[in-house]
Amino acid sequence: MSTAAQHIDDAVRAFTLNYGDTAAHLALAREADPGCRMADLLQAWILTLSNDGVQVAKARDLLATIAEDGLSGREATHLAALRLAADGRWPSAVAVLDRHLLDDPKDLAGHQCALRLDGYQGRFHREAGRAARALPFWSKDEPGYGIMLSFYGFGLEEFGDFARAEDVGREAAELEPYGYWPHHTVSHVLEMTGRPADGLTWMDGRVPYWSEPKNNNRVHIWWHKALFHVELGQYDEALAIYDDQILPVMRPVGTQLCNPTALLWRLETLGCEAGERWSALLPLWQQQLSGMSSPFNEIHAAMSALRADDRNAYETVLAGMKRSAAAGNELTPAYRDVAVPVAEAMARFVDGDYAAAVEGLLPVEASLWRMGGSIAQRDLVEWTLTEAAIRAGDRNVALSLANERLAMRPDSVVNRHFMQQAEALAA
Repeated sequence: MSTAAQHIDDAVRAFTLNYGDTAAHLALAREADPGCRMADLLQAWILTLSNDGVQVAKARDLLATIAEDGLSGREATHLAALRLAADGRWPSAVAVLDRHLLDDPKDLAGHQCALRLDGYQGRFHREAGRAARALPFWSKDEPGYGIMLSFYGFGLEEFGDFARAEDVGREAAELEPYGYWPHHTVSHVLEMTGRPADGLTWMDGRVPYWSEPKNNNRVHIWWHKALFHVELGQYDEALAIYDDQILPVMRPVGTQLCNPTALLWRLETLGCEAGERWSALLPLWQQQLSGMSSPFNEIHAAMSALRADDRNAYETVLAGMKRSAAAGNELTPAYRDVAVPVAEAMARFVDGDYAAAVEGLLPVEASLWRMGGSIAQRDLVEWTLTEAAIRAGDRNVALSLANERLAMRPDSVVNRHFMQQAEALAA
């Protein structure tokens, strides 16, 4: 193996573990081989998957410099998928990667890019099938097997096969203890199965593996830990994580800003006072308000603007969403049918028009997956719908929604709170 190829392998490992400095490995690959195309392609993926308008524009500029002549089959496929992804054509990009991975099931970078792009479309569950196709081609002794297994585990979790997902995630965590995906998988399982105390035990027992600066997605793991505290009614502990762990290390890009936004919103619906936190958070979102191209991120940006009482910022976000809803591209249905209605309903909720918020959210509940994100992340909207029904005094709707939540997570302090509030409403 050439020196450049070894550095590319190291970069792919850092990229797919979400641990380490991928860019440094890419720089070493270019130093060893100034014409290394895969280094440029991986850099373009990092920029594109940021979902940050400025970074995606840089990716398009970089892609324009990559000539098709002389590319290997793998490189040509990544270039084709990148051009689609950087243009917001996420379903088409995933289709290109899926076809490629049938022929190259050991392309870890291809798997991660497809997984991430599916996640932006609310389709994380598709990784269960994609990884199931690939794993039989792997030997358990091969480098990267644990990473591939962790992709499978997260797909199973989002597919709803929680028992298998937990087993697979724990096995992958033994093989790749610093990996983001195995730790993330088990955290999701413990969240979705209503085991917050077990979740904190899992987190606390593995702190050295997920909280170091080399863990590039540690903000999201801290968010998960905060959610376990919320589910146990430990709101002060959740706010302390917000203040002391999330904000100090968070990068001002949409994929990370969604974490504090969602946490603060949940806590405020429970009666916690966020104080000046919203006004401090919104300026970080302000850098994102032009050029956003993610329904999930834009919903969170709109919520942040509403809570910071900046209607101009909210209207800026909403106007951009409506342009996307009318653009006639691959993401138009997600904007038109889900993102815009959710953002408008959230405004009604903040304005105190709870009945209108309920009527705005109920019709889109079945399609929430199209906004993107995981099941746990999208629960923010259903959480708000339940609270809106309670505040609107709509006993039947509130009880129905609380029944659903308690059936899924009976040990949740939050869900019991919703039920108590719903039962207290006049019949």
